[in-house]
Amino acid sequence: MIHPDTRLKWISDKKGFGVVATKMIPKGTITWVQDELDVVFGPDEPDTFKPLTRELLEKYSFRNQKGEHILCWDVAKYVNHSFKSNCLSTAYNFEVAVRDIQIDEELTDDYGYLNLSESFTPEDEGTERKSVEPDDTLKLYKEWDRKLELLFPEIEKLDQPLFELLSEEVKSEIEKVACGDRKMLSTKNLYYEPEKSRI
Repeated sequence: MIHPDTRLKWISDKKGFGVVATKMIPKGTITWVQDELDVVFGPDEPDTFKPLTRELLEKYSFRNQKGEHILCWDVAKYVNHSFKSNCLSTAYNFEVAVRDIQIDEELTDDYGYLNLSESFTPEDEGTERKSVEPDDTLKLYKEWDRKLELLFPEIEKLDQPLFELLSEEVKSEIEKVACGDRKMLSTKNLYYEPEKSRI
């Protein structure tokens, strides 16, 4: 489920729709949680789909570390990529704002951790990275981890409309990481290796 202070908005002909903030969303806010309404398809299940259905699933879903295809039930499926994304995914099935997101600003993800099946070249943002690769998680997890580790102590201090969607286990993990009793689970754990899944 996407943060409630968001709405769907047409961004551009190139990007299509995107998700923007309707109120300021502070840095450290949980912006998305995988919940019971999100549809989960097995790794090979889409192979049985009709071509058009499979194409749409590829466009609007992402793959988790198990290779499952996650299709968000709400507007979260319209969150666009940015190499300067203001949200990052954690290894706990939730995402967090890595900086303040202003009213009418688009919420963005780095598609590098979504286990794409092939490379993707988005609009040039003037960054060194020009394309998103299926194995970006293995190259960038340390950078993502550094950003996220600084935010965990802030999570419990903020108003978190999506907090109740987290499992008790994840809530406990957040608390332990925030106070330094446990090391944060690395975003490297988001990576899906198709070869290993078939062994």
